[in-house]
Amino acid sequence: MRVALVNPPWDYRNSIYFGCREPHLPLELGYAAALLRTAGHETLIVDAHLEGLDAEAAAAAVAAFGPGMTVVTTAPSYLFWRCAPPELRVPRLFLDALGARGGRTVAVGPHGSATPGPTLAKLGCDLVVRGECEEVVARLADAESVKDVPGTALRTGTGTLVTGPPQSARFTDLPALRWPDAWIARHRHHHHRFEAAPDGPGAEVEASRGCPYTCSFCAKIDFRDAYRRRDLGILLDEIDGLIAQGATYLYFIDEIFLPQKPLLEALVARDVRFGIQTRIDLWKPDMLDLLGAAGCVSIEAGIESLTEEGRARLDKKCRATTDDLAERLIHARRSVPFVQANLIAVAGDDADLVAAWRDRLRGEGVWANDPVPLYPYPSSPDYRRLWGEPDDAAWERAHAHYLGQFERFSDIQEERPLPLPELEAACTCR
Repeated sequence: MRVALVNPPWDYRNSIYFGCREPHLPLELGYAAALLRTAGHETLIVDAHLEGLDAEAAAAAVAAFGPGMTVVTTAPSYLFWRCAPPELRVPRLFLDALGARGGRTVAVGPHGSATPGPTLAKLGCDLVVRGECEEVVARLADAESVKDVPGTALRTGTGTLVTGPPQSARFTDLPALRWPDAWIARHRHHHHRFEAAPDGPGAEVEASRGCPYTCSFCAKIDFRDAYRRRDLGILLDEIDGLIAQGATYLYFIDEIFLPQKPLLEALVARDVRFGIQTRIDLWKPDMLDLLGAAGCVSIEAGIESLTEEGRARLDKKCRATTDDLAERLIHARRSVPFVQANLIAVAGDDADLVAAWRDRLRGEGVWANDPVPLYPYPSSPDYRRLWGEPDDAAWERAHAHYLGQFERFSDIQEERPLPLPELEAACTCR
């Protein structure tokens, strides 16, 4: 079978989207393509966002390939499945442009994982994958009947048929990805790098997947949840391939980059810089020193609340005190050029305490952001504490709650976010 895998041309106007708006490598599509090729299928990846294609041009490229199945993602890269744009207008516009020219149409991403019925209706696609998608997509290409593949949902004459819960991939042995030279050359963005201007192409890689913690605000219940670590030899093979293509900076998209001495020691010998997101309380001073020696130039550390009570309300399971966290961040800054402490708006946190703590950290060269409000994504514990299991109105409910609760949003949201029905005006079932 010929299978097309598509990252659509993202448009974030009037969206609440918190993530970076630059193109990032579509790792989930890359893994799926590698597994499909191993099984004997022909594949085409169209990354309209990275290649600068509009929906019509992307659809024309897919149609020219003549696929029997077309897969489109509802989030811009695995990096942002936990904070995807709530609206489905962009993948829907691509599917509308494609029409009947793409064979069976499949959506992958956080939307179908949490709310399969509404996602099918809004996109008008044939089925959605629930959970991590690469292995399920490969099974769909081989299946005599898609109803036999677990972890999917499809429309029937009487409603939505769900074939099972969201799936988790084995992940540990996913093959080393290889990207076209032209893609890497075009990928000039260095995600979350602030200490220096890009000196060559950037890229994203994945050393681990999932997180052993269950913080209340983190949207990962239905996907990328259980913690797994990728085979080090495979990971280094992928990294070496990116370096050979000229990449000078890597960003590890891991939900939580935990201390891994063998990986850091291997990176010491490689001429590449990198960035991570992590919890600073899990790092000892000697490992932070090794992290800097390995080439880390950017740490995004989740602190969230400056009180033990606030962190407990968020289910952080953090044993360190606020002073301990500050000292660990300051220590990290001695060998890592940019260290950020992420704060979120937590009820009960004292504004003066937050201001004083931020001033102290900034005085030591550590950036601490102004606390920002968070969106209760349907795949987060916060959503389920407020309203229970997600139903067909879950995204609309979360969106209306967010817009009604806050007057000020994140720094990158230049326009006032619109209500979800307005953003999804084009998403009427066909």
